[in-house]
Amino acid sequence: MTVIEKRRTNNQPQINERIRFPKIRVIDTDGGQLGIITPREAMALANEKELDLVLVSDKADPPVCRIMDYGKFKFEQEKKAREARKKQHTAEIKEVKMHYNIDNHDYNVRIAHAKRFLNDGNKVKATVMFRGREIQHSNLAENLLNRMASDLQEFAEVQQAPKKEGRNMMLLLAPKK
Repeated sequence: MTVIEKRRTNNQPQINERIRFPKIRVIDTDGGQLGIITPREAMALANEKELDLVLVSDKADPPVCRIMDYGKFKFEQEKKAREARKKQHTAEIKEVKMHYNIDNHDYNVRIAHAKRFLNDGNKVKATVMFRGREIQHSNLAENLLNRMASDLQEFAEVQQAPKKEGRNMMLLLAPKK
């Protein structure tokens, strides 16, 4: 057997003649156990019902096989995988920008935006920007970001504490589970 043929057989599930165990536990289409028999006998039972013998668990002792329609089984698995991908939400990072001397009303607007982003399941990056000599007041910016973190603590947890990056100071918040 060549390397390519081995790869092909490794990717495919073990069904029918590919099952190579001396004894297997067989489960019928309705879920009832047929007992521990040889794969050849199990194949004969599956052929009588015009179905396939599919290896469900090779870790068990003896390995477990089920008599089922493999095409239908494969379709159901693909359908479940599609549904899972549909429901999966990738968290984006939304940014809220401000200056350290922000007005109270503007600050409340930024908090409202951050709450909305967090409720949607996104992460929030709060950034305080410095212009000119404002960088000397980085302690005020840090206080502002800590205040924001405490105001949002029921919605979010701090993923990255206030940190200076160039002419900005940023804080990263993740939604609480």
